[in-house]
Amino acid sequence: MEHLLELEEVVVRFALRFGDLTAVDGVSFSLNPGERMGLVGESGAGKSVTGFSIIDLISKPGYIASGRILFEGKDLAHLSEEEMRIIRGNRISMIFQDPMMTLNPVLTIGTQMVETLQAHMDISEEEAGRIALEKLRKVHIPSPEKRLDQYPHEFSGGMRQRIVIAIALLTDPSLIIADEPTTALDVTIQAEILDLLLELCKSEKTGLILITHDLAVVSQITQKIAVMYAGKIVEMGDTGTIISDPKHPYTQGLINALPGSDHLGKRLNQIPGMMPSLFSIPPGCSFHPRCPLRMDVCEKHVPPFTYYEKYNRSVACYLMDQDSKEDL
Repeated sequence: MEHLLELEEVVVRFALRFGDLTAVDGVSFSLNPGERMGLVGESGAGKSVTGFSIIDLISKPGYIASGRILFEGKDLAHLSEEEMRIIRGNRISMIFQDPMMTLNPVLTIGTQMVETLQAHMDISEEEAGRIALEKLRKVHIPSPEKRLDQYPHEFSGGMRQRIVIAIALLTDPSLIIADEPTTALDVTIQAEILDLLLELCKSEKTGLILITHDLAVVSQITQKIAVMYAGKIVEMGDTGTIISDPKHPYTQGLINALPGSDHLGKRLNQIPGMMPSLFSIPPGCSFHPRCPLRMDVCEKHVPPFTYYEKYNRSVACYLMDQDSKEDL
């Protein structure tokens, strides 16, 4: 099967007066048509920059320094702005964290949806209105005919995010990139939005990249996970496998930090220290200053991102070599 999306050694840098900072460092992964993937990590891990790089939304002084981004056979990293506009918002849609930043407060929902459709398709206003109504029904907006004439401030946060999802679906994209789509919502609404995204991805056979810091969210909706730390992917594999048996110490720390029934009345676990700044990425494994299992080699050499067939995943950690030796 041909991949829907393939990133090959993508490097994203920011050109500053005193030199270039690397925000994404050699990220590679692939996504099949209709597949759902989670991009997970703390703030500053490079998740959102990776997502924005796919649709060339990195604002200056950021730029893609090297690597390839293949989408439906085209290398997006080398398309002109005009060619990219045909794909962005059409074949690839993005859902942002805050729906009020996405929606125009002075235009009705109907106007925004019709304008989006007419920007990408040569159709009449009447036909665009029909498609907009159909998509509002798909995301379970009650009384969609009335809602088309309303403004964003007339909706609750959860309803606004449903409308943003409806807009993302307008052109029947083959890939949706969702950047922390439930962070601004309360817990019960979060669950509704995640269920809706899962339902739509399955029914429309749409690929999904879900960018989040929340492993609990990813475990509900994705089929595979890529865990990012300081601009690199440190562990990647099937969601169930990684959640039940994490191998990288950082992934283990994230999962142990999740609240659960066994933590009742106890302090939550936390990973000591903080994600390093782009200005001071440590030598060797960038996680070693926070790692309870670090070895001397971790402080000097960057561990290779290696696929381990026995564990059915890729991991960048020298501890995996220790495990392999013990098995011999």
